Order: sequence, then structure tokens, then C-alpha cells
Amino acid sequence: MSPTRSRRESVQRARATRLGRLAESETSLLVSLLLLGAVLTALVMVYPRVWPMSTLVLPLTMGSLWLSPRVLPWFVVTTMGFTVLGLSRQGADVPLSALVTRVGTVFALALLILIVSFRRSRLGVGGMRGEEMFVDLRDRINRQGSLPALPDDWFLEYAHRSAGGTPFSGDFAVGFRKGDLVQLAVVDVSGKGSEAGTRALLLSGAMGGLMGALPAGRFLAESNDYLCRQEWSEGFATAIHLVMDLRTGIFELRTAGHPPGVHLVSGSGRWLVRETEGPVLGLLEGVEFEPFHGRIDRGDVVLLYTDGLVETSSRELALGIDRLLGTAEKELHGELEERADRLVNLLGSRDDDAALLLLHRR
Repeated sequence: MSPTRSRRESVQRARATRLGRLAESETSLLVSLLLLGAVLTALVMVYPRVWPMSTLVLPLTMGSLWLSPRVLPWFVVTTMGFTVLGLSRQGADVPLSALVTRVGTVFALALLILIVSFRRSRLGVGGMRGEEMFVDLRDRINRQGSLPALPDDWFLEYAHRSAGGTPFSGDFAVGFRKGDLVQLAVVDVSGKGSEAGTRALLLSGAMGGLMGALPAGRFLAESNDYLCRQEWSEGFATAIHLVMDLRTGIFELRTAGHPPGVHLVSGSGRWLVRETEGPVLGLLEGVEFEPFHGRIDRGDVVLLYTDGLVETSSRELALGIDRLLGTAEKELHGELEERADRLVNLLGSRDDDAALLLLHRR
């Protein structure tokens, strides 16, 4: 047997074992919830004044959290059967209005759970398990696109804030280092908040894989072609990409429809806007991105950011960049730890995602 076939069979056996354990776990949970529903129904029938009909909301809620869409509808139907059974033993002294309210509450909740279950069926998992999978996916892709560690004479910090206040954002950063060559990119996916979060997760994983696998000068071009192939309805993104030699500080900067980088030259104390030309990613195939060439000397600072940091509905991009430079001149002195986060909090728009990458040569 070939090693490849052996590995494939081992993976298949492990997958089958894992699926079997999940099925056994869900079966045990389903049985437990059905027993709980039966016990509560018996209590409602025997002690109707102590145990109200609305008690059956408890197993319904637990089922909506833990059962998969495959079995949840049948569990809800069974629980409704328990409700009807309990209704048959309600005493005549219970007002009709109170009885209608109790039963209506249980049935309304059951209907809502069924609707949510049908929507979750597209994912194939439900409740807390689906949320855990999504969070795990976010964490894995974020680790894949994490920024590299730099030598002690360099300082690198990244901060971002979502428009919705959630961990999911349309802005992200990716980085790669090999020897003295480091690449850094800040990307802004169309949309904002959790609406753009899923596309940002996919794109950050893809761009994290492309970076380092290609010549540095081809990174934006290949990312653009990848995004064009996705054919998303809102499939465009902007990006800024920095390629730098850690030993000499010589860098190339490219942008794709993105706000320009800004560079503090410590020798003169001046902030310079590094303008480059390049189309938005995902609209046209086969485009090229011309670089700006420069050098980062001791004491210099470079800021890469998204438009949510400098542009709002009432403020143009140029004015926003001027505001960024003025604020950075006040804030960026002494130790720079947590200054990226402070700039994002001071300048970031409340209506758009905002991100900032701060690079300093000590």
C-alpha cells in the first residue's frame, strides 16, 4: 500500500470516528431533552397550579442551543405534543385568557425556533456549535495572517476597530518575513462591520498564503486576479503593500485604490505623504501596480491605514490625512507602545471600520 493511500485511509477513519462520536453525543442529548420534556409535562398535568404550561419553554430553549437542524424540528414537534397533552389536564378554574397566553407563548417560541432551524440548515450545524465553528475559523485565519516578529531595532504595531463593535471587521493586516525581507499589507474589503467580516476572513487567508509564495512585486497583482475570480457581488477591496529590507531600510510601497502611506522623516521632522497609483482590487484583471521607492532611517515612522481612519461623509480624504498627520505629530513621541490603538480611537470613524499599522525604526 502506498504511503499516500495509507494517509488518506487514516484521515478517513479519523473523520468517521469523529462523526460517530458527534452522532452519539447528539443522540444522548436528544434523549435527555425528551426525558426532561416528559418529566415537565407530567408535573404540569399533576400539579397544574405549581407548574405552569410555560415551563416547557425550558427544553425548547435548550434544544435550540444544542441540537442540530437535522433533529431540532422533530424535537420541537414532540415538545408541542407534550404541550397539547398538558393542556388537556388544565383545570376549569384557569381563566381562558391566561390559558391562551401560556399556550400561545410556547407555540410562538416553537415557531421561531423552527424558522431559525431552517435558516441554520444551510450551514448544517446549529446553535452554539455553529457559533464555535465560526469563531474557530476566525481565529485560525487571523493566526494565518498574523504579523511577523521583527528585530529589536524595529517596532511594529497594528490596531483596528469595527464599525459594529464586533471582532469581525472588513479591515485586516497580513505580513510575512523571510530573513531581512519583510512584507506588510493593510487591506480594506468593501462593506463594513460583520457584513464584510466573512469576505475579509476568506481574503485574509488567501492573501496570507499568497504573500511569501510569490515575488514581492507580484503580491497585489495576484491578489487582484484572485479576487476577480471570486465573482462576489461586492467583490472589491483596497490595499496598501510595503516591502522592506530590515537591514538597509530600503522599501517599496504599492497601493490598490487605497489611501497613501505617510512617512515621518526623523532627520527633518516632516511628515511626507507617499502617493502611488493602482486600481482597486477585484475590478480589472491583469493590472500592474507601480511602486514608490524610499528608505526608512533611524527614528522614522511609517503609518499604513484604511479610509475609516481619515475619511467620513463630512470630511474629505485630504483633510482627513492632514488631521491624521497633526494628531500623529502630537501623539508619536517617546515609547510608541499602544499608540496605534490610541490613534484609531481618536481618529476612527464610528460609521466605518478603521485600521492602522505603525512601523518605527528605533
